[in-house]
Amino acid sequence: MSAGSALQRNKPIVDYAPEELLIVTVARLLEGIRHVAVGTASPIPGSAALLAQALAGGDMRVSILGSRESQVWSDTGVELFDCAGQGRIDAFFLGGGQIDGQANINLVGVGDYPHQKVRWAGSFGSAYLYFVVPRVILFREEHTRRVFVPKVDFISAPGTSAPNVYRPGGPWALVTGLCLFGFDRDKRRFRLESVHPGHTLEEVRDNTGFDFDIPDRVAETPAPAPGTLALIRDRVAVEVADAYPHFAKRVFGIGRETEAAI
Repeated sequence: MSAGSALQRNKPIVDYAPEELLIVTVARLLEGIRHVAVGTASPIPGSAALLAQALAGGDMRVSILGSRESQVWSDTGVELFDCAGQGRIDAFFLGGGQIDGQANINLVGVGDYPHQKVRWAGSFGSAYLYFVVPRVILFREEHTRRVFVPKVDFISAPGTSAPNVYRPGGPWALVTGLCLFGFDRDKRRFRLESVHPGHTLEEVRDNTGFDFDIPDRVAETPAPAPGTLALIRDRVAVEVADAYPHFAKRVFGIGRETEAAI
């Protein structure tokens, strides 16, 4: 048998998409949550929230901005902030063009403000939500040193605050395409929780620009169970297509029904 044939024989069979692994990983972080809100550009977190809701038997409330089905708000931005400030949102998701080891996020751009060489969309309400939502899950599928930097160029939302600052909210975890980190708010530092199947600790280290704590034994992120995959591909795929039709079409081959032209 040739070397190539041996490699093919020993290659693990992957029966789930990378997006499905991330959906399940994020959903586990939402166990016990009463109300989770999801933004308009977060299809994987949105899918995870819908999966967590399905697994909870409907006891969890999911609000996806821009959805026709998973949203009760008429003025999404204002009502989202009102609910968060009143303590009625338990989990939310944030990302960033840059994220550093203290969980600071940068949504403004690369370089010295205001003369940045790269400009992004802006901070919007990230700092406010980071302060008031108890469980903020950072999510960024790309895991490279251009994203995970030693220090962000601009702090759109700080990961930690001084002891005398009232702050019920803050970072809970960071999910990437390579691994899962937890965040220790006392140490102001990330801790590696697990590495996704097919990836290694060395790969995580090589692609992360900040230091983080590593346990004596690094766990592998659990793969999706067959029953969970079936639930994702059936119920969740149909539900998430309402808010994220392009994602549902690309990953699950499911699209919203086309409304008849009048």
